[in-house]
Parts: sequence; C-alpha cells; structure tokens
Amino acid sequence: MIFLTALPLFWIMISASRGGHWGAWMPSSISAFEGTCVSIPCRFDFPDELRPAVVHGVWYFNSPYPKNYPPVVFKSRTQVVHESFQGRSRLLGDLGLRNCTLLLSNLSPELGGKYYFRGDLGGYNQYTFSEHSILDIISTPNIVVPPEVVAGTELEVSCMVPDNCPELRPELSWLGHDGLGEPVVLGRLREDEGTWVLVSLLHFVPTREANGHRLGCQAAFANTTLQFESYASLDVKYPPVIVEMNSSVEAIEGTHVSLLCGADSNPPPLLTWMRDGTVLREAVAESLLLELDQVTPGVDGVYACLAENAYGQDNRTVELSVMYAPRKPTVNGTVVAVEGETVSISCSTQSHPDPILTIFKEKQILATVIYESELQLELPAVAPEDDGEYWCVAENQFGQRATAFNLSVEFAPMILLESHCAAARDTVQCLCVVKANPEPAVAFELPSRNVTVNETEREFVYSERSGPLLTSILTLRGQAQAPPRVICTARNLYGTKSLELPFQGAHRLMWAKIGPVGAVVAFAILIAIVCYITQTRRKKNVTESPSFSAGDNPPVLFSSDFRISGAPEKYEGERRLGSERRLLGLRGEPPQRDPSYSHADLGKRPTKDSYTSTTEELAEYAEIRVK
Repeated sequence: MIFLTALPLFWIMISASRGGHWGAWMPSSISAFEGTCVSIPCRFDFPDELRPAVVHGVWYFNSPYPKNYPPVVFKSRTQVVHESFQGRSRLLGDLGLRNCTLLLSNLSPELGGKYYFRGDLGGYNQYTFSEHSILDIISTPNIVVPPEVVAGTELEVSCMVPDNCPELRPELSWLGHDGLGEPVVLGRLREDEGTWVLVSLLHFVPTREANGHRLGCQAAFANTTLQFESYASLDVKYPPVIVEMNSSVEAIEGTHVSLLCGADSNPPPLLTWMRDGTVLREAVAESLLLELDQVTPGVDGVYACLAENAYGQDNRTVELSVMYAPRKPTVNGTVVAVEGETVSISCSTQSHPDPILTIFKEKQILATVIYESELQLELPAVAPEDDGEYWCVAENQFGQRATAFNLSVEFAPMILLESHCAAARDTVQCLCVVKANPEPAVAFELPSRNVTVNETEREFVYSERSGPLLTSILTLRGQAQAPPRVICTARNLYGTKSLELPFQGAHRLMWAKIGPVGAVVAFAILIAIVCYITQTRRKKNVTESPSFSAGDNPPVLFSSDFRISGAPEKYEGERRLGSERRLLGLRGEPPQRDPSYSHADLGKRPTKDSYTSTTEELAEYAEIRVK
C-alpha cells in the first residue's frame, strides 16, 4: 500500500534496537527503470561491545557467502569490484554511522537480482546479513486499474513509477485519455519499505463505448532521451442492450423461418428465446438464432428475446405471422325448413389473411363478404325453388376451399303439368309427376269404376323418386274401347293435391278400332310399297337390304308416349315383347324399373324418332291378327 505519511517500519525498528545484536534492514524489493539509477537504502547494526576502530562493508550479488565467490558489487577496503559493476556502484551511506545505502547507476537488465551486505569490523568480526534486497529492472510504468470497472460508475486509474534515483526524476503524462477526464498528479509518495514512487491519477465515468479503450501512461526523464510507456485496456462491465432483432415476420405456411437476436454487453449475455412464457432456446452468446421448420398457424404469435448478465437485462419482441390458405368452411344453420319460413345459414372459415367468402347456388351468387371470416345468408321466406345444393367458397391469395351443403324445403304436394295419360291399343298408361317434400303418398282414382289404386300395388303402379320429384306410372290393360277417367291424388303432412289426368295421343286408338280387315289392307299396301322400292333399287344396280322381311317379327308398339330416348336395346326388346304378350291376351308382368332412365325421361314428350312408323305399326298389327 501507499502511505502519504508515516515512516517506514524498518526505520522504527532500527531506532528501537540500537545496541544489541547483528542485524540489517533494507527493502525486500526495489525497482528502477533501465538506464537510470537506483538507491538501495540500508542500515545495519552490531553489538556495542565490539567498538571497532573502522567499519568496512561489502555488497555481494546473488549470494551472501564469500566462499561461493559471488560477484562483488562494492568493497570499501579495496574498491575492487566485479567487472559488471565497475563504474556503476558506490556507497552513499556512512558505514561508521551504520548506514550501508548503495547507489547503482546506468542500470541494465543483467543487474537485476539479489543484493546482500556483509559487515566487516576487523578480524573475525565479520558478518553476512541474511536480509537482502531484490532489484527489478523495469521498462514500463505500472498502470493500476480497479478489478471491476462498471459503466456509469466513477473510476480512478493510477499510473505509478519508481522514484528511487536521486540523480534522475521521472515525469508522468497520460496517453489516450481524451474525453475521459483530466489527470491529477499526486506527487512523490513513500512506500512501506522506504522506497519512493511517483503517482498520477485519472478520474472519469466510463461508458459502454469505453470498453476496450487503450489508456496509456508515459514516464520521461528530463535532459535525457529516456521514455517509457505502458498501456492498459479498459474492461468496462455493462448490462445487455439488444442491438439486432427481426422486425415483424410474415411467412407462408410450410416454409422455414429464422429469428435472430443479437445483444451487446460485457460480459456476454445469456440470450433466451421465449414464446408465451415457454423457453424455446437459450445460450451464452452475442447472438442467438431460432430456427422454425415447416411453420404452421400454430406457431403464429409474439416471440420474445431476453438478454441478461450480472449487470442488467434487456428484452424485445417480434411478431410472427403465418400466412395460409382458407381451411374448409364450416356451415351452421338451418338445413331443413318448411315453405315460408325464414332460414339463416352461417358459413365460417379460418385463414390469414382473411378470405373472400361467397355462397352461391347453381352458379348464382347469393351472398359475399370481403376480408371477413364469417358470412351470413338470410332467406326470409323459403320456397320449393330454394331447395337444393349450395356452396360456400372461401379464397385468398394462397388458395381456395369450398363446402357444399343442402337446404331441404318441405312443402305440400304439387302435381306438375307434364302429368297425363296415353293409350296404345288396349293399354292405357297414366303418368303422375308430383313435386313434394317430404315424399307424398300417390294414388290413382278411377271414378267411373269406383276404384282407387295406390302405389303399393306394384302390379299396376310403378314409382320412382328423384329429389323432390316423384313419378308414378299406372298401367291399365284391356282398355281398347273407352279409356277411363283417371284422377291422381298426392298427399303428405303439409297438404293434399288432386288432378284429373288429361289424355295425350288419342289418335293412336284409331288403329285399334280399324279391326282385322283394315290391318290386312294396310299390310298389303306395305308389301306393295316394299316391292316397288326393291324393283327400283335393282334397276339402279344398288344392292340394298330391305328394312324388314315378311319372315321377321317386327317390334310391337307398347306406348310411344313413354318411350325413353336413348334407352338400351335390351330394354326396348323386353318392352316390345311385353306388348306382344298383352296384345295376344297374355297376362304380362308388372313393369320393372330400368336403371338407365329417370323421371325426367318419363316426363318428356315423345319425339318423332320415338315412334315406330305408321306403316310398321299397321303391318305389325296385321301380322299378329293373322296369326
């Protein structure tokens, strides 16, 4: 330690121990700059009873024992010294006054080491003292920085140099202290063991920017070229400050995202990535990267980076927004309603950004919203026309999703205008097309016969349902003379509807009324026409097969009004075969449903192609009658 006042301890000990025993006091260590000089203070004592006439002394280098022949630094008897010390050493003290202070000049590094003093009082009264001084030859000033330098806290830095050369006095100056503060020189101070130092102090308040700053001190000696410099780097401790961070991040679902957090602090901070209080990654480092693979909307949110060390902490946040296509829309609301009721249907989805939502039916847009996640469809008074399939479509720039839903409108039966009856020979078929929801019960009433036939009687009635349409076909045989009146009645829980079915294709009955004679005449005319066409083709040398021969069995017309365009040939053959059986008086099987046709086919009016030609029908009828 440095004491501004107070005498060194060993001088007090000397004054208290006069007269007694052999002993010496000198600084255990002393330093001096290379090229300068050093004065090693020394005092010794011996017993008073010796009373020597003359006191001599010897300084040895690195060994206290003469028998080891150590280099002689100074010898008062002969002035013979080792060559290394020639012209460099002399005694400053008066041995008679028991002062053995030694001066060494023009110091060089090889003079650094241990120095021992030996008292010579004559004869056998010689004594080598074990006490010694270690000389340290230095070339740099000593800059003393406190072990902990904290930003914002006042700091004292000192520069100390030995001042033990009476011939050369050092001068101190600071280097690189601009902006840190003005130095203050305290002056020459005496140390505990009697050595001297020159001290200069520098006071300032360091900032984080001063961390790593090189601060220097220079010692110079007047009238010489001797200059000695030393530098110290400031290790300023300061709390973390986050200096690098992502701004808000937008990423597409399924991509890779990297979040970077970097902080400036001393010592290095503990960096931690967190989300909703959960630690995702942490490390002691200047920067920390958080990697997110295949991001989903589930990782969307706010991420926090926390930086902390023993001197403080800092934190910042970044928002991650995951962009994705709409999810499959969810439909909530009424799916079954009674005619006239108000229907409310809600369609919602999730996406980022918010989608365009649209509800449409049969390519007609019913409702739409832009950049909203929910769409409400209101139908104030539903009608049967509102029944059917609807679509809710959600789309944004990343994709499109859709959901289909059905609205079922329940209403009383309606018998459509395409309902009618048609006759062919002795068979009458009546078509009753009913639109209703729920499915109605259909019955055919024959008032003239006081008979009601319902759809459970499969021998006479065949029914097929497609959506809200129910098609029922009543087949009556043996009705060649006068077709009966037919009333179709449809009933469900919302009401009842009845309609007398009109007859279509009444001219077909004419052929049944002509009788056998008319059939034979028609057949003869047909044969003549065929023969004429054949002769004409032969004349033109064109070989052509007749449309049919007398030996073929031409198809028998069943009901041209209910022939289905495009029906399979197998079905046509079976139907015609049934017609032949009925015309011959055989009881036919109840009509079977063919999967290739629907109520829409049954409701169509016959086209020209659906009829067998009049000539063919006449020939067919005549052939059957002849047989």
